[in-house]
Amino acid sequence: MILRPVRDDERDAEVVREIAAAAFGAPRSLDGGHPTAGTAWAARQDSRTRHLARTDPGGCWIVEDETAGPVGAVLSARREGTWSLSLLAVVPGAQGKEVGKALLARALHYGRACLRGIACAPGDPVAARTLRRAGLTLHPTIRLSGPVDTTGLDPLDGAVHQGTSRHQDLMDSVDRRTRGGAHGPDHEELLRHHALFVVDDLAGSGYCYAREGHIEALAATSRRLATRLLTAALVATPPGRSARVTHVCAESQWALDVAVAAGLSLTNDGFLCLRGLRPPELAIYSRTVP
Repeated sequence: MILRPVRDDERDAEVVREIAAAAFGAPRSLDGGHPTAGTAWAARQDSRTRHLARTDPGGCWIVEDETAGPVGAVLSARREGTWSLSLLAVVPGAQGKEVGKALLARALHYGRACLRGIACAPGDPVAARTLRRAGLTLHPTIRLSGPVDTTGLDPLDGAVHQGTSRHQDLMDSVDRRTRGGAHGPDHEELLRHHALFVVDDLAGSGYCYAREGHIEALAATSRRLATRLLTAALVATPPGRSARVTHVCAESQWALDVAVAAGLSLTNDGFLCLRGLRPPELAIYSRTVP
């Protein structure tokens, strides 16, 4: 077995995507992606892989077998003392052979100086055991999904603006309050694939990334602003598309209230895995770059 860094090129991005597809198939992977979602999904996954390979080469690794070729991959990042795990995947033929253990150990070593850690995991028992053994606390989460009934939502109680890269300082400030460290360059990557909603007034500030009803990430400084952002993002869901909000902690009862008002279904949705952090009340972490 050879363990090597992920390179910032098209070939390695494709390799990582193929490993994830082989490892998880139709079910959700560690980052919540769906390998059957087509070329748009593939483009987003490849872009994420190349982004992390550029910003965090020490946290992104591939395991290659001399006979079978690439059999496992991990993507992780460090941001201002917060370590995050974006992907951990091992192809079926290599599972149970400590490939995943070796990859996670390398990613954890990369984040060894970080006091905080974040990973969004599915309900898969192997993933849960692996991350618990790594010292992360596991917190069950909720998925909000379905067609949006806008008639049940309250009117917005203030302005919501279209965000741009000029709002990065605002978003980094909110990140530091809700996840312990700013996302920094990750905001540029998220902006490539999502619409950005921003609030900034006397009540505080916050942001939300969304794409055709899928809420990728949300963070705010108060429940009122978080509610406003989620409401605005759900209202913007294109006709005929279902909304999807994943890995919502039980502490975020405001999000459940919005979901109930919008007629969304509430179901179990794996775990939010944390180190040195409490489950967030005012944030829904990105599965792409937690």
